[in-house]
Amino acid sequence: MSDEVKKASTGNDIDLSLYESQTAEKPSDIDPSSLSDEDKQQMMSAGIMLEDLSQRSGTYIQIDNAPVHSSVKQDGIEVMAISQALDKYGWLKDYFWRAVAADTDKYTEHVDSHRSEGYFIRALPGSKTLYPVQACLYLAKNHLVQDVHNIVIAEEGSELHIITGCTTAAGKEAGIHLGVSEFYIKKGAKITFSMIHSWTPDTGVRPRTSTVIEEDGLFLSNYIIMKPVRSLQAYPSAICNGKNATVRFNSVMVATPGSNMDLGSKVFLNADGSKAEIVSRAITTGGDIIARGYIEGNHPESKGHLECRGLIMGDSGNIHAIPELKGSVAGVDLSHEAAVGKIAEEEIEYLMARGLSRDEATATIVRGFLNVDIEGLPPMLHAEMKKAIEASEQDLF
Repeated sequence: MSDEVKKASTGNDIDLSLYESQTAEKPSDIDPSSLSDEDKQQMMSAGIMLEDLSQRSGTYIQIDNAPVHSSVKQDGIEVMAISQALDKYGWLKDYFWRAVAADTDKYTEHVDSHRSEGYFIRALPGSKTLYPVQACLYLAKNHLVQDVHNIVIAEEGSELHIITGCTTAAGKEAGIHLGVSEFYIKKGAKITFSMIHSWTPDTGVRPRTSTVIEEDGLFLSNYIIMKPVRSLQAYPSAICNGKNATVRFNSVMVATPGSNMDLGSKVFLNADGSKAEIVSRAITTGGDIIARGYIEGNHPESKGHLECRGLIMGDSGNIHAIPELKGSVAGVDLSHEAAVGKIAEEEIEYLMARGLSRDEATATIVRGFLNVDIEGLPPMLHAEMKKAIEASEQDLF
């Protein structure tokens, strides 16, 4: 990797001019099982199941900037490329750039100016996914900017469970992933969204995500990154506009040497009875983490809690926890707790006294630290999340 590209993908700024934006045309309807074993293995590391699609309500795969597969296994659920959805539904253009502003920063502007592809996932009124919908965003070309724009809509009374896996082809050099995602949760609807990132050490990543939640809606977001990444910056927001709208953000992040992560979640409680919970677990084994959290209560009887815990393993690496609360009216109930430290020696000694080696004791403590109890997660999705964490633990230890 050149010094210019390395510098461009480190820290908060990325020079997009150093990367390509165009990719060759690809087939638009491939059989996922026909992908190479190497590609399937990489996608599997991000929670994507390709050999047996019967355990998925729908599947979307994008390689670089081209959709290569979309399919649906259940009535009432729609999964397709954004371009296809725009051709089918004239009203969809009204959802573009409503939750995320196109001029938010240079990364959203790049996505807007390149007529980006991405996935459109929608649950029709009252429909509920039997199995998760899966979407894979795969970066395969060297020195490429992958521009993605996703729209997800849960219509009134519906329920969507989604697994998104973002990953890079093995052995590829520096690339950039720009992903804009807009979620719209209608009255009484629910979205459970689980994202697993499995990048390479030279990748730069800039997701820009926002969710609008209406009355009695629920957004449950789970995020996992335990593999190296050069530069990652994400600060998804949720806007609770309806009465009793609820959001929960759960994040598990591990920064290895050379990784720079600036991650967090932001919630605006704008309605009576709106609620938010942000829980993050951060571990550094030598990389740098900024763990952010922000909850703003703008309506009486709104309630929010923020929890950030960091664990430093080794003699290098940094964790900077930034919890923020803002109450703008009387009657809001906001709280937070944050802690950063190392594994207590007495905890290790306690487990060693019961027959574990030091490494086994350390692994047991870390495993417990990463075990975030995610309320309301369907059993199948819980198993998928647990499997992803366990697979990444092998590299961690």
